[in-house]
Amino acid sequence: MQSNRGAFGAKEEESSIDLTPMLDVVFIMLIFFIVTASFIKEAGIEVARPLATTLDKIPDANILIAISATDEIWIDKNRVEPKFVKASIEKLHAENPKGSIVIQADERSTNEMLTVVMEAAKQAGVKNVAISTDEV
Repeated sequence: MQSNRGAFGAKEEESSIDLTPMLDVVFIMLIFFIVTASFIKEAGIEVARPLATTLDKIPDANILIAISATDEIWIDKNRVEPKFVKASIEKLHAENPKGSIVIQADERSTNEMLTVVMEAAKQAGVKNVAISTDEV
């Protein structure tokens, strides 16, 4: 019967796979995907959007503005008074001048508040403004 001893009389070490480099690579990939992922932006409230039979999809809207059923305006998860909408849009538009605006108006909101937001966007110099709807 042969023993498990090497030339010097000590037990030979069992070979094993070192997982540390693989874990490092997985961790770096996780960080990469988290940093580069495109997160869904929300305006701050849930809006019941009206239905539309025709629609054009906008790939990346940078500024989302929501108008609630009670005519509250929400920009970037913050409630904004109508007189400060233009300033908020100007600030967000300055961060990304090529960005577009999508207005999510609740179907029970008034046209007056929608007009206020659209006028503020126009005065802020934003050319690409869209109104979000649900597909029929």
